[in-house]
Amino acid sequence: GFAAGVDRRIVLQVRLRCTEGLVSWVYPGQALRVALEPNLLSIRYNTVCIQPSPSLSGASVFIERAGQLDLLDTEDGGRNGRQVFCFRVDEPHSPVIYLQAGPQSPGTWIRRTVGFRYELLRNRSVYASCRPCNDTELLMAVCSSDFVVRGYIKNVFHDSRRQSSLVEVLTTKVYWQRSGLFVQQLRPYMSPQSWHGHIRTFLQCHVKPGDGQFLFTGSEHFGEAWLGCAPRYRDFLSVYHKARIGRRTSCDFPLD
Repeated sequence: GFAAGVDRRIVLQVRLRCTEGLVSWVYPGQALRVALEPNLLSIRYNTVCIQPSPSLSGASVFIERAGQLDLLDTEDGGRNGRQVFCFRVDEPHSPVIYLQAGPQSPGTWIRRTVGFRYELLRNRSVYASCRPCNDTELLMAVCSSDFVVRGYIKNVFHDSRRQSSLVEVLTTKVYWQRSGLFVQQLRPYMSPQSWHGHIRTFLQCHVKPGDGQFLFTGSEHFGEAWLGCAPRYRDFLSVYHKARIGRRTSCDFPLD
């Protein structure tokens, strides 16, 4: 936070070296410019995601691209503090987030805090994220992903506002998950046991419901699952058996 005596007409500038974190602006003045410049310059981050806090309602969020400010429509996300907004980094420039506080009544000085969580991602390009994983990527994904589950695609919902698709998954087996994104369904008539969850992916991938069992892997960001590799389960078994015979597996995967 900044002291209350700071001139409210000044645009404050901050440079952050962490790849993820929480920005809290206490006693917001005119504007705050946040430049994300991580210490690991050798690693290229091509996506930035932010999650507005509920207190951000009434403030405006802009993304700086080539010196121009693009308004990010965070009004709904600011109210519930749950939605996540992602955008591509305008290389070679560092990503910049620009906050403009809402006006306060003249002569009043009410303590306020506005802010957001952010995360820099080393996502593959949209093209690479949409294509099927090769054998090497798949074998690595089942060992290093935040979640690995097996199940069926129940439905797919497309969200043009967030440029993403939400895949509803009925899961027959949870191999592991970092947190409880996939919840067990306690229904006596459902046999065998099943779990339910949602996985996000890029809208440009044009995901559609498909028949058969899939092995879903991916990462977790801001409490949401994002799709990584998702082969049909029978195809994964073929790849894994061949790799195990050739001693090319990165870990022991539990088979039924």
